[in-house]
Amino acid sequence: MKKSDAIILFNKLKEYYPDATCSLDFKEPFQLVVAVMLSAQCTDERVNKTTPELFSKCKTIQDFADIDINELEKIIHPCGFYKNKAKNIKLCAKQVLENFNGIVPHTMKELTSLAGVGRKSANVIMLEVFGIAEGVAVDTHAKRISNLTGLSKEKEPEKIEQDLLKTFPKECWKDLNHLFVWHGRNICIARAPKCSICPISNLCKYAKNL
Repeated sequence: MKKSDAIILFNKLKEYYPDATCSLDFKEPFQLVVAVMLSAQCTDERVNKTTPELFSKCKTIQDFADIDINELEKIIHPCGFYKNKAKNIKLCAKQVLENFNGIVPHTMKELTSLAGVGRKSANVIMLEVFGIAEGVAVDTHAKRISNLTGLSKEKEPEKIEQDLLKTFPKECWKDLNHLFVWHGRNICIARAPKCSICPISNLCKYAKNL
C-alpha cells in the first residue's frame, strides 16, 4: 500500500473510532505487565474479569513474587495457559525487584529481558505506561488487518511491525494498534468480516477482490 493511501486509511479509522484506547484495566505499571501477559491468546474482556481478584490479592510487585503458585494458577485459570503464565508472572516480578529496584523499566531492551514480555507486550507497556511509541504492537487483529488490506505480506509479527513503521509516519504509531484492535473486534472480524459497512473497504485489498 502506498504511504498516501495508508495515511488515508489511518485517518478514516481514527474518525470511525475516535475513542480507541487500550482496553486492559490497570492502575499501576506492573498491573499492566501482568494484564498484558494474561491477554496472550485471551480476550481483554476475560482478562478484565480476572484481574480484580488478582490485584486485590497482590497489591505490590513483592506480592506477585511471593504469591503461592497454586493460588495464582487458580485465579488466572480462566485466561488459559495458566501454568506458564503464572510461572512467568512470578519470575517477572522477581526480575523487576532484583534487576530494576522494583521499578518497571521503560526501554525495549529492558522490558524484553523480563520473563513473559516479548516485543508486542513491551510496545503496549511503553505506550500505555510511559507514553513512548517506539513501535507498533502487532497482535492478531493488527496482523490480520495488515495482511488483508495489503499493508504487509509478512506473517511474523516483528516483520509486519517493520512494514508498518516504514509506511506510517511516527505520529500515527501511538494510535495504530488501538485502531486495529477496535476495527478487528467490530468490523474486520476474523471469521466474518463486515466488508459492506467497513469504512476502509475502498482501500482494502481483500475487500476489492470480493
